[in-house]
Amino acid sequence: MIVLKKEYLKEKNVPGTVRYYGCPAEESGYGKTYMVREGFFQDVDVAFSWHPATVNGVMHTSSNAVMQATFKFKGRSSHAAASPHLGRSALDAVELMNIGVNYMREHMIDEARVHYAITNSGGISPNVVQAEAEVMYLIRAPKPSQVKELYERVVKIAKGAALMTETQMEQEIQGACANLIPNQTMEQLMHKQMMQINLAEVKDEEIAFAKAIYESTSAEDKEAAKKQVGSLLDRALADHPVFNQIAPMSKNVSFMTGSTDVADVSWNVPTAQCVTATWAYATPFHTWQAVAQGKTGYAHDAMLLAGKAIAATAIEMIENQELISQAKQELEDRLEGESYECLVPSHIQPPNYSESEQENYSVV
Repeated sequence: MIVLKKEYLKEKNVPGTVRYYGCPAEESGYGKTYMVREGFFQDVDVAFSWHPATVNGVMHTSSNAVMQATFKFKGRSSHAAASPHLGRSALDAVELMNIGVNYMREHMIDEARVHYAITNSGGISPNVVQAEAEVMYLIRAPKPSQVKELYERVVKIAKGAALMTETQMEQEIQGACANLIPNQTMEQLMHKQMMQINLAEVKDEEIAFAKAIYESTSAEDKEAAKKQVGSLLDRALADHPVFNQIAPMSKNVSFMTGSTDVADVSWNVPTAQCVTATWAYATPFHTWQAVAQGKTGYAHDAMLLAGKAIAATAIEMIENQELISQAKQELEDRLEGESYECLVPSHIQPPNYSESEQENYSVV
């Protein structure tokens, strides 16, 4: 839809610049965070984004900020039967750290989330004391300052685990996101534009495919989806799992416990984001069902719907500069005097994952 906006501006002789950002590594790579930190959005008036989903609508949402970090422990290897007293287990340190963080959960705010994965257990032989081990943490909270505070507490726990096991510990921040700042001025405009777009008809064979996808999801996923849409719509979507309407825009800001690197853009530039139904109803994120629907006709139509909504909203704002001023003022009001500070230190560079590592890391 970039071409649509560009050609429209040429045809109507409307001054303005349309820029497309190819944003790498949304999941665990935090591509937009690094791009914002390096100043790529400094001269942008407004920004638009889109995400695949099971419904069509406009996000009026805040989110958790997040920090991702690895904790590496180094100890001393030894034979666990013949000379256990000479060993210092890095795996013990990881386990003690995890236990300490689990005890911390009682003493953090309800909205916060802390997750971990042991990415290196030190080997597969139990009769050898593990000389090295590594654990990756995701630390989330509604405000960047809250995330930083929790991260510092987790670091203290890791240091304590190293002291208890007489091992060495190194920690490294790999990436981070701020919390998403909604912009109702832009979101209402985008919702209005989406309501004016004719939705594509879904072919019978694709409805059948979507039904098969819906039936493949678990009872728990179906129940979670039902809670989001209500019993009446749930019955309709179970029979026709491709969402064929525009969801009403919420009057109140909802809260997403997950995180997104769009958030760092939204702190610096008024930002609006829509979602469109590329997936059958009840499809869980980051699953084989989501991948299986990537080349369907309804996924393609949903992508075009997002492009049209973004293009139409951008054109309206370019033609009415007062709307841009209103969006900027709303951003200033929502920040309440706070200024953006990137959670990723300046010396940290984006991770460069191999293909096998990319398959394992999908964590935002």
